[in-house]
Amino acid sequence: MRNFKLILQYEGTRYQGWQRQISTPNTIQGRLEALLTKMVNTKTEIHGSGRTDAGVHALGQCANFHAVTDMSCAEICAYMNRYLPEDIGVISVEEVPERFHSRLNAVGKTYQYRVLNTEIPHVFDRRYVYVFPAALDLEAMTEAAGYLVGTHDFRAFTSAKKGKKSTVRTIEDIHIARVNDEIRFTYSGDGFLFHMIRIVTGTLLEAGTGERKPADIETIMDRGVREDAGKLVPARGLTLMEVRYNDRSFYEKKGKWKR
Repeated sequence: MRNFKLILQYEGTRYQGWQRQISTPNTIQGRLEALLTKMVNTKTEIHGSGRTDAGVHALGQCANFHAVTDMSCAEICAYMNRYLPEDIGVISVEEVPERFHSRLNAVGKTYQYRVLNTEIPHVFDRRYVYVFPAALDLEAMTEAAGYLVGTHDFRAFTSAKKGKKSTVRTIEDIHIARVNDEIRFTYSGDGFLFHMIRIVTGTLLEAGTGERKPADIETIMDRGVREDAGKLVPARGLTLMEVRYNDRSFYEKKGKWKR
């Protein structure tokens, strides 16, 4: 078995998220697995670095699959891009050690959420932005974001049902910038909970409009109650930008560093 690592881009607008579903073939994972199964003539499973929600996009999703094939990485890349729909693209294919896993070996991710902060429509961006024309105070939002950076329990910022899994995560950086008519929120961290970025963004927007004070973030985290945090903003504004791996460390531990 050979193990292949893919870097993917997709527009999530018409898909029911990443994860395969019994009820519909219209997921990113489902489309990829159907094509790979046809390519190698045996049932093939693909693992993503994480599950993007319905309507969420990706510029740098990472995935891996195992297969017995004589095809080169270039041939696999060309084959997939030939037969995939135009809103899913394979950017690169790389052969990696057998034990590499796109989710388990990921050490960090970067997402970006785009807010169109004007009443004037941007027709060609409508699938990738959340229209929010109210006046926003960037300084207040940046101050509020500062309370979120670091290692915290983010149980107030997820829609997931309470369970045994830890809700502690580390946010390395939140960068908020105005780019023409847009406010762009860029989040980097070791991982994110279900709906976490969209709820955090909704909360920061409320700080930006003056609906809540930046220091309220501390109270929200201390209480850990979902209802205390802001609303869940739409999926269409969110894009997975990058998944990070400590490749050298991983390969050296397995004794398979070949670069």
